[in-house]
Amino acid sequence: MTGFDFSGKTVLVTGGARGIGRGIAEGFLAAGARVFTCGRTPPETGGGKPRQAEFISADIRDAEQVESLLTRIVDSAGSLDIVIHNAGGAPFALAAHASPRLMESIIRLNLVAPLQLAQRANARMQAQACGGTQIFIGSISALRPSPGTAAYGAAKAGILSAVRSLAVEWAPRVRVTAVSPGLVLTEAAQQQHYGDPAALRQVADTVPLGRLADPRDIADACLFLASPHAAYVSGANLVIDGGGERPAFLDAAARHAG
Repeated sequence: MTGFDFSGKTVLVTGGARGIGRGIAEGFLAAGARVFTCGRTPPETGGGKPRQAEFISADIRDAEQVESLLTRIVDSAGSLDIVIHNAGGAPFALAAHASPRLMESIIRLNLVAPLQLAQRANARMQAQACGGTQIFIGSISALRPSPGTAAYGAAKAGILSAVRSLAVEWAPRVRVTAVSPGLVLTEAAQQQHYGDPAALRQVADTVPLGRLADPRDIADACLFLASPHAAYVSGANLVIDGGGERPAFLDAAARHAG
């Protein structure tokens, strides 16, 4: 039981085939919604689950594909009530060495593409009797130094700025919010960033709550923000980082005292 009821609602989760996106899609499915996901690579099927998200192949950087995606969803479901802008990401690249082409592609994927999709989704939501809700998945990288992913952090900071503006422009029919995760334990993240169990434990020890987030933690935040419980929440950014990062000076002081 999720504690939320989204029966009769239609949800689109971009990049919902794996990682955080899959967790969000599964959360809305469990709450009774009809869920669509999109991406360039189809998800693995099966698993014996009674209800699964409906996948549509689409590259959100392509305006024509985005328009086709939204049209197919509305034609099939009759409405589009909630959009979760989750698709994104970036490889590790120090700013001094990243090529202009790489930085441009990162900003396009993480800032320009979701804003263009949001614009087209808003046009449909404004015409619906019940309006709609759009939630952007941000990142703690927008709020603190992001060495190795500077362009990604800058793009996510742009998203947080846009959320505040869109919440004003598109009100009262469409609510716009953001969720900014800290460290999230996904299969890809564990393979690429966190290493073996001992290294993962060391990383988790830097978080006040003593663990990395699970994709379901991010899903629960999205369920809340999309629900009637958050009917007066718009333009807000919900940070989900387990209390942040333990300040380095505390450890330095402890070593000195010891």
